[in-house]
Amino acid sequence: MGKKAIIVLAAVCMALTFTAGIICAGSTVKDVIPLKTPEYAEHTKGIIEFSHKKHAAEYGASCGDCHHDDKGKPLDLKEGDSVQRCVECHKETGKKPKGEKLKKKEKIMKYHKEALHANCIGCHKDFNKKSGFKKNDPKAAPTTCKDCHPKKEK
Repeated sequence: MGKKAIIVLAAVCMALTFTAGIICAGSTVKDVIPLKTPEYAEHTKGIIEFSHKKHAAEYGASCGDCHHDDKGKPLDLKEGDSVQRCVECHKETGKKPKGEKLKKKEKIMKYHKEALHANCIGCHKDFNKKSGFKKNDPKAAPTTCKDCHPKKEK
C-alpha cells in the first residue's frame, strides 16, 4: 500500500470516528435539562432544572409518561429516539387573553405553560397519592409554584 493510500485511509478512519462520536452524543439524553424555552419573551418564574435521569432511574417514569402523540397517547420511545419539544405543538407562550373561553383540554393543547403544568403537576399529584405522601412530606413530589421554580434572580 502506498503512502498516499495510507494517508487517505487514516483520514477516512478519523472522519468515521468523529462522525460516530457526534451521532452518539446526539442520541443521549442530558441528565439535567433546564426548562428554558426561548420562545418566551420573558420567563416570569425561575427556570426549572428538570432531572431527566432522576425521573427515569429513581422514580421509574417511562418515556411515554411525558412524551405523547397529538392525541395525548404515550409514545413508545427508547433512549436515543428523537422527540419534539413541547412548544412545537403547544405553541402559544403568551398569556390567555381576557374573555377567551376554552375548555381545559383546549387550553392545554394551545398554551405551552398549561400543557407543562397539567403534565407535571398531574403526575406529581398521582405519585404523591400512590405513595401516601402528604403535602408537607419532604419526599413528596412538588405541586406548587415555589416547590418547582427556584426564586428568580434579580
